[in-house]
Amino acid sequence: MSPIVPAPRVEAVGYTLAMQYLIDASVYVFRAHFSMPDDMVDRDGNPVNAFYGFCRFLGDFIEQVRPDHIAVAFDESLSTSFRNDIYPEYKANREPAPPELKRQFLQCRRYARALGLLECGDALFEADDLIGTLVERGRSRGRPSTIVSRDKDLTQLLSPEDVFWDFAGKGKLTYDSIVDVFGVAPEQIADFLALAGDSVDNIPGVPGVGKKTASALLAHFGTLDAIYANLDRVHEVPVRGAKTLGVKLDTHRDAAMLARRLTGIATDAPLDAVDGALTPKRPDLGELNALFDEADVGMALRRQAERISDLYDH
Repeated sequence: MSPIVPAPRVEAVGYTLAMQYLIDASVYVFRAHFSMPDDMVDRDGNPVNAFYGFCRFLGDFIEQVRPDHIAVAFDESLSTSFRNDIYPEYKANREPAPPELKRQFLQCRRYARALGLLECGDALFEADDLIGTLVERGRSRGRPSTIVSRDKDLTQLLSPEDVFWDFAGKGKLTYDSIVDVFGVAPEQIADFLALAGDSVDNIPGVPGVGKKTASALLAHFGTLDAIYANLDRVHEVPVRGAKTLGVKLDTHRDAAMLARRLTGIATDAPLDAVDGALTPKRPDLGELNALFDEADVGMALRRQAERISDLYDH
């Protein structure tokens, strides 16, 4: 796994509590699954590459960042979220995780819990929504967030005090840098995806409206609602095909509004009494070693777990 650079403390005006780190865990499980050797197996021949890689990632993160507040959010299903009720084809283009990876997901969740971290998942709400809920709750209490993910959808949650941290790609992005990277401001990301579509999540958007056109429309009008309130002025936007763009948008209004219901991140997931749980607890070394025994991993992860446990003595 790539080395992790410790995150700086953020001293944000109006914020009085330490940064909270919210990890989009499934991204890093999949990354480990595809980047670690697939011949890493336990005594029964079960793959453990995703488990091992995720443990290295999360253990390194804890050692080097030493967060005061942290949560690790997992996706539980590709087909049972509230978005599937709205649009049954949501994420239907994705292949379900193979059984050997599902098994490792469960091991990764056990590892996060045994490490003393708040681990969460929900059948109806995706990891994005759990993170969105924690961001909103932290914000209401004066606590900024660092969202640890590679998923651009999560950038819509940023306020000027927050950070988006993509380990494997663009590094740390602030609120002000999102527009330079994605072409729109954080609060426009959901509208942008509703217009341009999101092939990763099987959201079609408006046919014929690509990323450049979506960015230009939002730069001119600000929001999706404002675009539809001013269809008679869409021809003013300096993009190719602007003369017929208003008709195209009007024809596919329902599709755009449906897509917008899918691209927005919920901030009201049922996470009860989590504030105190955001503070890491001493790792359960017995449970961790039992998990490592089950996976037949060597000493590196065990030594790391002991070092993390020692952090709580200082």
